[in-house]
Amino acid sequence: MLGGNKATMEGAIKNLLVGEDPLNREKLWHWMDQMSTFGHSLAEHELGVVDCALWDLAGQKAGMPVYQLLGGTRDRVEAYASTYPNLGGPEVYEELARECVARGYKAFKVHANICWNPHTREPAPQLPGFPKEDVEICRAVREAVGDDIVLMLDPFGVYTLEESLWVARELEELNYYWLEHPMVETRVESYRRLTEQTSIAICSPEHVKGGPFTRAEWLLQGACDMLRIDVNYGGITGCWKLINLCQLYGVQCEIHGVGAPHVHLAAAAPEATCRYYERGLLRPGRDYDESLPHLDQIADPMDDEGRVHVSQEPGLGIAYNWDYIDDNRI
Repeated sequence: MLGGNKATMEGAIKNLLVGEDPLNREKLWHWMDQMSTFGHSLAEHELGVVDCALWDLAGQKAGMPVYQLLGGTRDRVEAYASTYPNLGGPEVYEELARECVARGYKAFKVHANICWNPHTREPAPQLPGFPKEDVEICRAVREAVGDDIVLMLDPFGVYTLEESLWVARELEELNYYWLEHPMVETRVESYRRLTEQTSIAICSPEHVKGGPFTRAEWLLQGACDMLRIDVNYGGITGCWKLINLCQLYGVQCEIHGVGAPHVHLAAAAPEATCRYYERGLLRPGRDYDESLPHLDQIADPMDDEGRVHVSQEPGLGIAYNWDYIDDNRI
């Protein structure tokens, strides 16, 4: 998740939190949501930073991991491999898909040509996209891994409605599980038409402000089959509100992105509501199982069956390398 602005944290957030009970997360969440929505003095992702910290603190105080504090349904979550975009031609994605299956993944998501011209190998504007080239990659991946691996495509909003319809129908033939964020997400009516006219699950919105409130409207308008959210759009509290709404309506809510808060959210929810954890981004030559230098261990260790194990430590269980952090403070 994104970090918070130092000036905002030492100004508006400090003034809001000091003297308040940190366990009153719901009260503080609504205050911060109002600051983000009406006062514009707080960015939505900064709300998420503070809210995640409050949940981490609550878990540590209770001596419980956050997923159990939320209710808890499982201690491991099925992961899907999520690729970097713009890796090259179909053969590159084929090989990466085979490697991921050998590692234990049972599901694989393609990020193909995003703001990138695959012919000139140069950056390109978001539109037009390259749907035919993307489908070639998707077809090669399906042929490489066989019929038993779950596959998804995330074009990251680079298609028109007409292109999205064509790609969706091609993916239906290839038995892909979902099509994620194919168009710019301000065009809700285009998403409604796409969802209505195709059978593949449309998974969105990914990057729309308004947290659970905006996504509830998407559900009401029939603009998607699965909803998508992460802690940058409302923190753990906002995500949990949407997850519970989706459970009531029998709709999947797939968590976007990596990190300890997302592992705990998925583990707290029923598998029928939050089936997967997104693990990545992956590319050839990258050892994802090696922790970043500011951490003593990764937040999402995965076994050979493709399941991420949730930390049983109190709170979010993030193991920071404080020596490295202290040595690299700005």
